Amino acid sequence: MMKRQIAAACALAAVLSQSAWAADYTFYGPEQGLFARSTSDDTIYVDKPEVNVDRSKNTALIPPAFGSATSYLPGSGTALTPNLTPGGSGIVSGGGTSNVVTPPTISGNTNTGNTGNPGSSFTLVTPDLYYAGGYIGSLKIPSIGVGVKIYQGTDDAALRYGVGHFENTSIWEGNVAIAGHNRGVNSYFGEIHTLKPGATIQLTTKIGTRQYQVDGVAKIAATDVSVLSARDNDIITLITCVRDQPEYRWCVQAKLVR
Repeated sequence: MMKRQIAAACALAAVLSQSAWAADYTFYGPEQGLFARSTSDDTIYVDKPEVNVDRSKNTALIPPAFGSATSYLPGSGTALTPNLTPGGSGIVSGGGTSNVVTPPTISGNTNTGNTGNPGSSFTLVTPDLYYAGGYIGSLKIPSIGVGVKIYQGTDDAALRYGVGHFENTSIWEGNVAIAGHNRGVNSYFGEIHTLKPGATIQLTTKIGTRQYQVDGVAKIAATDVSVLSARDNDIITLITCVRDQPEYRWCVQAKLVR
């Protein structure tokens, strides 16, 4: 019996004296193509035959429910960014496409002073009103998270860096008119059509800071220049394009409160 116990103890000691065995695990990476393109990509890619097609997250769609009426239609679903879809509905039914953003094309862009009725209030943009960075003011709309610099003019050069001031309108007294893109990288006015009456708009220039409250939001004809006319009362007018409806513009007007 004693010999058996000694033999068993020796065998156990021999097992314990060996190095611990570790399992050999192999991890395999995902196959190529299992991951979609990053939604942080804001680049507008150029294809053939399609040119300037927006393939960024601005046009990303959440697919419709399986088995629904539109589930079999290419390009159908609910937009990831609803305010950027045609009409702002967020619903696209089959083959929805997007156009390249263009600045508002409302005519009249010469800084000749008051183009409204005689006696209307007007403040001309003069060299002393420019900041060191080349801009003439800043705009804040807290309810939609907008904080942007204002540059003189509404061409591509101005809208590349911020929003643009219609050169034939006032910069302080009367009607201050501002244009901006509604989508793309500089889509500062992408949600202005959702502003509610009473929403605050803040304008800051070297003259001072003013607060306005939204009075109305309207879809107007692209040729309607009446919204740029000089006014006796102090207001601010915001203009942007309507997606896929080049004949229209969104127009927000707000009245001065202080």
